[in-house]
Amino acid sequence: MRAVELFEEGGSNVEIARAVGVCAESVRRWRRVWEEGGASALRRRSATGRPPKLDDGQVNEVRAALERGAQAHGFEADLWTLERVGLVVERVTGVWLSRASVWRLLTGRLGWSLQRPERRAVERDESERTFMPLTCGFDCFAARPRSGF
Repeated sequence: MRAVELFEEGGSNVEIARAVGVCAESVRRWRRVWEEGGASALRRRSATGRPPKLDDGQVNEVRAALERGAQAHGFEADLWTLERVGLVVERVTGVWLSRASVWRLLTGRLGWSLQRPERRAVERDESERTFMPLTCGFDCFAARPRSGF
């Protein structure tokens, strides 16, 4: 790290800030950490926060269970909802997840995306549908007045 080299050379905070392109306050903070713990104390640390509820092995188990489809888990339609996925996660791993956590699991760790089914009327019969070509021209749309009126 360039700032550590400049600390060791005895550079001032303002000089180091100009050299590395940051504000002097950042350099003061870095110098304090460097003086207390050395260069290793300035290394990047992994992100902090609550660890995930499911480890990688559990996520792979959930992935395999979801890939079998919703009907394989006793649901009537082969359609996944957040509630259904949450139930499967709980059955497979014993861990309860909130709807928000299920969403993060699906979109983040599993890489799935939202897919909405196409809505159709139950009574609709595709074989009975016909498409009539529009052959009447401009007069049908009254885009221009008819001649002779």
